[in-house]
Amino acid sequence: MAKKNKEEVVVEVNASTKQKNKKDTKDVKKQSKKKDKKSVGQKSKELYSELKKVSWPSFGKVVKSTGVVLLVVIICTLVLFGADRLFSWLFTLLLG
Repeated sequence: MAKKNKEEVVVEVNASTKQKNKKDTKDVKKQSKKKDKKSVGQKSKELYSELKKVSWPSFGKVVKSTGVVLLVVIICTLVLFGADRLFSWLFTLLLG
């Protein structure tokens, strides 16, 4: 039996690993197709049970968060509007 150098062994190992990985991905695809074949009723029951696990914020917290978002949007709008006006004024001074 002829001796194999390390590179040949590594190439053989990589080739066999690639073949195994191809088989594994095919198996995963087959399994995922099997899992997707659920009825609408089963999916809706699972969805409902997951929604029960969600911790929903209170109405007051939602209102406060919405207020903060609107305030930040208004402030950013005013800053951008002010910068636009300033640059517009400077531009007309340079050209005029």
